[in-house]
Formats: sequence, structure tokens, C-alpha cells
Amino acid sequence: MTVKHRLASCISVTAAAIALAGFAPAPAAPMPTASAQASAPTPLYKDADAPIAARVDDLLQRMTLEEKVAQLEVIWTNKDKVFDDNLQFVPAKMAKTYPNGIGGVARPSDAHGPISPRVEPGRNAADTVKLVNAIQRWSMEKTRLGIPVLFHEEGLHGYAAPGTTSFPQAIALASSFDPDLVRRINAVTAREIRARGVTQALSPVVDIARDPRWGRIEETFGEDPYLVGEMGVAAVEGLQGPGHARVLQPGKVFATLKHLTGHGQPESGENIGPAPIAERELRTYFFPPFEQVVKRTGIEAVMPSYNEIDGVPSHANKWLLTDILRGEWGFQGVVVSDYSAIDQLRDIHHVAGSLEEAARIALDAGVDMDLPDGISFETLTSQVRAGKVSQAQIDRAVRYVLDMKFRSGLFEHPYADAAKAQAASETPEAKALAVEAAKKAIVLLKNDGTLPLKAQGTIAVIGPNAAKAHLGGYYGEPTSTVSLLDGVKAYVGNRAKIVYSEGVQITKDDDWWADKVELADPAENRRRIAQAVEVAKTADTIILNIGGNEQTSREGWAKEHIGDRASLDMVGQQQELFDALKALGKPIVVVLTNGRPLSTVKVADEANALVESWYLGQATGTGLASMLFGETNPGGKLPVTIPRTVGQIPIYYNYKPSAHRGYLFTDADPLFPFGWGLSYSTFSLSKPRLSQASIGTEGTVTVSVDITNSGKRAGDEVVQLYIRDKESSVTQPVKALKGFQRVTLNAGERRTVNFTLTPEALSLWNIDMKRVVEPGEFEIMTGTNSVDLQSTTLTVTG
Repeated sequence: MTVKHRLASCISVTAAAIALAGFAPAPAAPMPTASAQASAPTPLYKDADAPIAARVDDLLQRMTLEEKVAQLEVIWTNKDKVFDDNLQFVPAKMAKTYPNGIGGVARPSDAHGPISPRVEPGRNAADTVKLVNAIQRWSMEKTRLGIPVLFHEEGLHGYAAPGTTSFPQAIALASSFDPDLVRRINAVTAREIRARGVTQALSPVVDIARDPRWGRIEETFGEDPYLVGEMGVAAVEGLQGPGHARVLQPGKVFATLKHLTGHGQPESGENIGPAPIAERELRTYFFPPFEQVVKRTGIEAVMPSYNEIDGVPSHANKWLLTDILRGEWGFQGVVVSDYSAIDQLRDIHHVAGSLEEAARIALDAGVDMDLPDGISFETLTSQVRAGKVSQAQIDRAVRYVLDMKFRSGLFEHPYADAAKAQAASETPEAKALAVEAAKKAIVLLKNDGTLPLKAQGTIAVIGPNAAKAHLGGYYGEPTSTVSLLDGVKAYVGNRAKIVYSEGVQITKDDDWWADKVELADPAENRRRIAQAVEVAKTADTIILNIGGNEQTSREGWAKEHIGDRASLDMVGQQQELFDALKALGKPIVVVLTNGRPLSTVKVADEANALVESWYLGQATGTGLASMLFGETNPGGKLPVTIPRTVGQIPIYYNYKPSAHRGYLFTDADPLFPFGWGLSYSTFSLSKPRLSQASIGTEGTVTVSVDITNSGKRAGDEVVQLYIRDKESSVTQPVKALKGFQRVTLNAGERRTVNFTLTPEALSLWNIDMKRVVEPGEFEIMTGTNSVDLQSTTLTVTG
């Protein structure tokens, strides 16, 4: 069967599809009278000791069609309809606008919907709890059946709300190559979100990112499916807790896995662009992170991607959401739409002629909840009455939503405590973790010995990013942040003189939410460059902080809100600034602050040292200063390949043998390869050893490698394991990451690192689209990056 045939979607829900979902349809019950309700015994669905499935069955059979459809809808941009002029909740307005209740409310911490906190600050812990409790009280006490509301928030790299802890952006966390760090960070994020009465986070992102032009690359864990999968599993375990138990524990929130799939390699690098990816490519690279999370955790929600695959938008893709996600992988939770993605089936993809048709297509494909406003799904009530949508389809989706609410414990504990919410936010432990994360995420790309710096003489801190801690997209609002300039000043104290100049401005504004993006005035920038040169003349050493900001790389969610780029070059006369400072002949250390890889070829060639920091969160300056002056030994690694030029795209380390043969007049190698990162120490690795030289197709093998810190100080190194199938029935990449471990070693210390290769690690999708292990030879490679590797051969027998 061709991919096209597999992706074809029909409108009617079959009995087989309902059985696959694990639910049987329940008939709608007539609404009981007030006297009947008063005399009736406590309903089963309110019995906390009853099995969840039985509670769902009992509640569903009591619901009217209108109440069922309301559970599939959410409020975000419509908050104004239920608030007063002071943005306070008004129960009477809620009852009038949503008489049948509501399934969920988006982002209770924001003011009243999609607006920049710079324009209208969001709600603090106490105000968020006040709003959550007011809405829950209305829903529990004033609606007929007392069904609680499901609230969700953003938690990509910390809770995106005022007074919360802001951690490094996802791509920076991936640079740590430390899943335990990601797990601990997400545990803090969960605690801060749950304390405010919210039980769902829209995180993590496990798209593999294969196009650095794409503005959302910063939200990902990089380009490799194995790395992304391990980080994704760790993130979900941090948010929800370990294991497969799907009953939410105190201090935890349900995670939302996104975006299924192909999102990270859009056509032309533009957000929402088509992903013309073949099925084998999907299964080999794009599916594995999602599959790993679904099979290894109790993930409760999955969000489809905006894009299309082979002509079928993900929100209309029954093969993807039902056959693969629920059928092959066994997902049992809720499929929630990306914001307005169902509406886009009509407005962007044009596979639906109306919102009614968009709702039918998405519901049939397997989407259960319409975020953020239910604009399409609100048509379902009339469509059922008109015979266009079956009651069974509605019941299937509602069952998943109710199941999640029961598992959240909201029927028993719907309210939050303001004092506890405040106490849970920005704790000393969380702030310390933010500092640790900032230090571990830093990648040292180049060093001629200039680093670490000495806290002496005069040091010039220059650059458009030096005086502000940029947090990246989906950012939180911590009560304080530390810029590079602040961090350097705090570290050196009175041991050195610090001078500062902005150098250039990149854009006129750096508000992630603002639609319009304007580059700074070039003439004014050249004046700033001249000032920076005068300041730098007084210094012995220059620290230059350049790169990008929240407007030069971001989610492009609309035509009037663009975030992708056709170039990877720096903007805003930053190259001119570097050239002018380099001409002074002083040691110059360049720190990159950015959300996407930048092709800084000349800077990389001419700087004495080059540091990739991405967005390091609230402790940006503390982490960078500690590393620059040698208190911290850098150990981060690149989770993506950095191209020399945009013309090399697509470029990633796990390419096929027929790719990358070279270009006329241009170097075909990347500027920096995947897995690259230097240290102030030196490490030596032995050749990999196998527990056995030959295994069967169902066998496992242990790969051992000795690592020695041959330097003079303690440091971290990431041991990386790659494999290559030397001969296969379908083409395989030249190498594929199958293991990594970040280790800390004292000077002179030696340790043996062990990896286990399972049949899954050695498998491929063959010509018949079956996952198999083919007999033959595999090259087993280990090293500290994807280029400098030692190898041995494993034989797999039939």
C-alpha cells in the first residue's frame, strides 16, 4: 500500500476505530429534573474510589450533547467575554457565554489572551490562583454536573508566567547532553505550574530540527532522533513523574508531546510549511522521539503539527493520529490540537470548505480537543443533530477528555492555595538549578588559549546582547535576571576594571510577541561602533556578545508575525562591529547569544575564542562569567550541525552516503559538526571494545570505552556512540548516534563507560516497511564528537 493510500482519510468513524480507541459509545441520557437530582444518591462519577473507566462511563451517560461538545472546547482569546473591565472573572458572564460548561482554559497566568506581557503584564501567583479557583468554583458548583476545568500553561524551559524560574531554552538544554538535568528542570517547572492550580503543560517539543532557517529550532532538542528522544523522555518524567502510571501525583502536571510530526524540516525553512517526507524517512528519523516517549512514559497528551505530510495536514491525518499513534504505539491519552490548527484546515490548507467540515475531518482523524478557542468544534452539536457527525465520534473524544480530568484528580482537588503557590515559585533550589543549567549548557567552540580569562587589568564587555539576559521564545518572567555584563562585574569584583559599550543594536525592539520586526538604523549603529572602539582601546581584553534576539529567531505564527529567515548571517552591522574591534589587535572572546545556528565563518576564523550560549535563562551572566574566568570547565556539545552557509542546507551529521560530495568553490564541511564542544581539560578515549564480536539478530552487545582526563583540572566530557550499517537492503546514514554519557573526571582520573546496543538500535525499516535487524557488519564508533571517532566491527548473524 502506498503512503498516499495510507494517509487517505474518510469522514465516518467505524466500529473498528472506536474499538481501537478502547472505548464503546454510550447513549446520551435525558437531563434529569432538579427534584430527581436532589433525591438521587451520590453518582458513581463522584466516587473517588471507583475505577476511572467506570466513572467516565457513568458521567458520559448523564451528559447532554451540548455538555459533551463543550468538553471539547477551550477558552483563550474569548476571555474578555467572561471578564470585567479589570480582567476579573464574572460568573454571570461565564454562565451566559458557556451555559454547558467548558473543557479547558488556556494560560490563566496571562492577562486576557495573546498579548505581550510588556503591553499588559500577566498574573502573579496569587492572582493566577484567584482566577483558577473562581473558574473552578463556578464549574464545580454552578454547572449541572460539576465537571472541573482543565487548565494548561506553557512550560518549555520553565513556567512561562510572572514570578517563575526561567531555565535555558530547549536547544541549550540539549547542549548539556544531560537527561538528568532536563528531568530535574522539568520537575521544578511542574511544581511551579501545579501550585497555581494548573494540571497540563504544553511541553516538551520533540521535533527533530533539520533546517536552521526555521525560527522554532530553538524550541527543539536538536537534529538527532536518539538525543531528542532521550531528552524528551527525561522532560516528560520530570513533568509527570517516572513510569507509566497515568494518575497525576502532587506537584506534577501532565505533559503534552509536540508536534507530531515533520515540523522541524519545513519546505523553505518556513514555519507551517509542507513537509514532503516519505514514510521510511518519517519512521527512521521523525517518529522515534515520539515513539520513545509514548512507549516509555505515561504521556497523557499529544499535539499534532501544523504542517502537511504528503498532502495531508497532520490534524487531518488519520493514519498518523489513529493508526500510528494509537494503533502501533498504544497511546491512550488525549490528542489536543495546536492553536487554531483545525481552523487552518479551511483557512491555510484548503482541505475543508468550512469550519464545520474542518471539525469533521479533525475529529475523524483523531483530534479530541480544539485549542485554543473551540471555533471549529463548537459546530459539532448542530452537525450531530443534522446527521453529519455521529454520537459515537463525540463520545470517543469526550471519553479521552474526561479520562484525563479524572486522572488529574480535579474532581477531588480542583482548587489551589495562593500561599503555597507563592512558596513554590523561584525557590533557592530552583535558582541554584538555573545556575547549574546555564553552566552545563555552554558550548566552547574554539579556544586558542585565551580562555579562561584572568580577572585583572581592564576588560571591555561589548555587544548588543551584553547588558540583557535574553530568554528566548515561550519565556517566563523571573523576578530577576543576570546579564553577561552583570555576571562579569559580579565575578571580578574589584580585581579588574570593567568597561562597557553596546556596540550596535540588532533590532529596534526585541519583544517576541510584537508582529513588526525592524532592523536598527545602520547609521546609528556605525556611530555606536565608533563609540565601542574608543571604549575597547582602553581595555586589555574584549568580550564581545553578539548573535541574535527574540525577534531574529522565533515562531512565525502568521503572515504578519514572521520568524524564519532565508539567511544564517548575523544582522544589524554585527560583523562590522567585530571587524572594527578585531582591528585593535587585542584578544577578543566572542559569546554568541542566539536561537538558531549562525554561519559566523569570519568570526570563527579570527576570534581568539568562540562560545555558543544559545539562551541560558535567568542565570545567563552567572553561568557565562563562571565559564569565561575558569571557575567552570565547559562541557556542553552541539545538538545541531552549524553550517558555513545557508547554501549547504539541509546539512546534518546523519546524512546518506550519496550526499555531501562537495561544491565548486565552497567547503562542503560544516563550520562546526554535531556533538562538537571543547574543554579546558584534555581527554583521551580508548578504542571501543565489544562484549562479543558476533551476535544474532535478536542479541544485544555491550560496548565499552575507557576515558581518561589527561588534563590538569577536573572537567566534563560527553562520550558518544555511533553506528554504521556497512551494507543494507535500503540506504542507511553514514553514522547514527545510539548512545551518549556525560561524565565528570578529576585530573588523571580514568573511567570505563558502557553502552548496550539492542536489536532496536541496530534495526532499519526494510523494503517492505518492516522494522528488522539485517545480518551483516556494523561499524561501532566512539568519540567526543561526530567526526573524531575510533571504531571496531560488530558482526550480526542470521
